Amino acid sequence: MELTHDSLQRAASEHLLLHFSRNGAYGPDRTPLLVLDRGEGPYVFDTAGRRYIDGLSSLFCSQIGYSYGAEVGRVAARQLERLAFNTNWSTAHPPAIELAERLAALAPEGLEKVFFTSGGSESVEAAWKIARQYHLANGDGQRHKAIARRTAYHGVTLGALSFTGVESMKEPFGPPPIPVRHVSNTNAYRAADGRDEQAFCERLLDEIEHTILAEGPDTIALVIAEPVQNAGGCLTPPAGYWKGLREICDRFGILLAADEVITGFGRLGEWFGISRYGVSPDLITLAKGLTSAYAPMGAVLVSERVAAPMYEDKRALLHGVTFGGHPLSAAIALENIKIIERDGILENVRSLEGHLQRRLEDLRALPIVGDVRGAGFFWAVELVQDQSGTAFDADQRERLLRGFMPGRLLEAGLIARADDRGDSVLQIAPPLICDVGVLDRIVEMMGEVLTDAGRLMGVQSTGLAEVA
Repeated sequence: MELTHDSLQRAASEHLLLHFSRNGAYGPDRTPLLVLDRGEGPYVFDTAGRRYIDGLSSLFCSQIGYSYGAEVGRVAARQLERLAFNTNWSTAHPPAIELAERLAALAPEGLEKVFFTSGGSESVEAAWKIARQYHLANGDGQRHKAIARRTAYHGVTLGALSFTGVESMKEPFGPPPIPVRHVSNTNAYRAADGRDEQAFCERLLDEIEHTILAEGPDTIALVIAEPVQNAGGCLTPPAGYWKGLREICDRFGILLAADEVITGFGRLGEWFGISRYGVSPDLITLAKGLTSAYAPMGAVLVSERVAAPMYEDKRALLHGVTFGGHPLSAAIALENIKIIERDGILENVRSLEGHLQRRLEDLRALPIVGDVRGAGFFWAVELVQDQSGTAFDADQRERLLRGFMPGRLLEAGLIARADDRGDSVLQIAPPLICDVGVLDRIVEMMGEVLTDAGRLMGVQSTGLAEVA
């Protein structure tokens, strides 16, 4: 039977459970489901043949876009012909070994060991278990707590969900298995002292230190944070923040983890986003851009110090993932690294970051835009009721972010993210291959949609002519 646009809509409604979606909203006689059929460069095409700019890189994954399928496919075919599968459970295979070596060479100093997973939540879970085993091996079994940041998203499996600082995602599933204290994130726009970068940074670090002291320094195993926080809308750290985290963790014997599931592999113009901030963490979690989503894969990079107990006589690492380090995914990840290096992908992000920022700053002319923030190819604009920065209430967010924005963005030909895990934002993370023309068009589309959004919400707009 030929799968047509209409038959796919019907079949999806009847059989497919969508992730993080209001499943009942889609189907015949309801909101049409965006069903993507193919991709090319930074563009994707739906089953009706309409083209969109993928301004979100398919949820921060498609770093190199959609035109490398044939090249990656040849690598995949060779690997499948040679060895379709093998685990890393007391055995190994060449692609996993080679990929581990390459990642160690690219990583910040001291991160020499690599544990493979199938995705981001698995990577965060694995990082926690490795951290716990490290402390247990050192006679610090009482270190069973962690510190994360409010609104931060670190995954949704129950262990990773413990670190996630979005209460609405946690409450239905009961008490988290890992005791985690959540501290302030780095949203300077909503902070009373946010305009004073030094004071803001000092307050945030003081809060973390006081939290550690209140909980008991010898009970904290791990501090986990993203170099630039995704949920809440691309929250960048103030100068000195990450160096301060490193100093606090060292002083109290706590491990520091950088969650780079989104920021790794070029999103911020570096292999690892943490490199922008001059710090080597003890653990780095990866997924998404590791393969540019040409196959599912995740990883945890582990420092020599933290991994050392796993190499002691008669001591085993008590964690494993069946498909972690899958030979097909590892071969594709190696090819992804080759493409990023060969085609100057990181250089493209670095050279165009300033241009993208300047174009996005133009959107401040729209009264509905309160703040513009981000880094690399990872940006958000915060949406407000008025020029004094009044946040939208729950009913307004429902109308704007879930009722109006998704359909209007697609009508404009742009895939982007309207989100309120925190305050209201419109977020973009375009493929790292985008040129000036595509980036300019993304911002133009955002301006068109936000102008209409301002009218809808009664925020008087200056119009596109003043922000183009």
